[in-house]
Amino acid sequence: MTSTTTAAPVHYHVDGGVGAIVLDRASASNALDRTMKEELLKALVAARTDEHVRAVSITAAGKNFCVGQDLAEHVEALHTDPTHAMDTVREHYNPIVVALHDLGVPVIAGINGACVGAGLGLALAADIRIAGQRAKFGTAFTGIGLAADSALSASLAALVGPGRAIALFLLGDTFDAATAETWGLVHRVVPDEEVAEQTATLAAQLADGPTAAFRAVKELIAVNAGAELADVLDLEAAAQERLGASADHSAAVEAFLAKQRPVFLGH
Repeated sequence: MTSTTTAAPVHYHVDGGVGAIVLDRASASNALDRTMKEELLKALVAARTDEHVRAVSITAAGKNFCVGQDLAEHVEALHTDPTHAMDTVREHYNPIVVALHDLGVPVIAGINGACVGAGLGLALAADIRIAGQRAKFGTAFTGIGLAADSALSASLAALVGPGRAIALFLLGDTFDAATAETWGLVHRVVPDEEVAEQTATLAAQLADGPTAAFRAVKELIAVNAGAELADVLDLEAAAQERLGASADHSAAVEAFLAKQRPVFLGH
């Protein structure tokens, strides 16, 4: 199935089971203004509610992935209505991150250029990240007297550890793709010109995979963060029992024994 919904500054289309989201305010380094945030949320909701979507990719047009909040818009809000200038966190950023986490399918982010502030929060809400060699990362928030949003205080600490996360917030240091890979923030570093292609290829690969198992793994990892070992084992056992009775599992085992490539249908 192929369908397309295009609404600048976010493009969304579905092809071959992949819901592809492209951030497209290249002239503003994909800074997030109100319209862009609203359209991004619409795309995520569309992906979540489409039974044909079995993986989601997020990439960006231009030289940068996302530099976070559009500060020109933010300054205007501070001048015209300072009491409500930060409403965007609850109104836009929180729902976007929740929508990303609620996607039961794999989410792959392809990161080029700058990925900072809320842009970094969006990237870390994905399951897998591919970065171009010249990608640059940073928290950016304390540099403008803010703390963190887009769940970055939790996601960054979970990936790099609380101590390093605090230092990155307090010092505002930026770091490159190679460092991000060493710290486990990105899965793979590729030439800049290959980011979109490799992200699409990986998304297509995952869209052909065992969707039910992927969903269960995501749920287990989310639920089991900090859980007792006994609870983890019980939840894993229940998931394996459920998946062990699935058609996908049975067909995959048969294909493995026959030395064939399994075809997963997601049930």
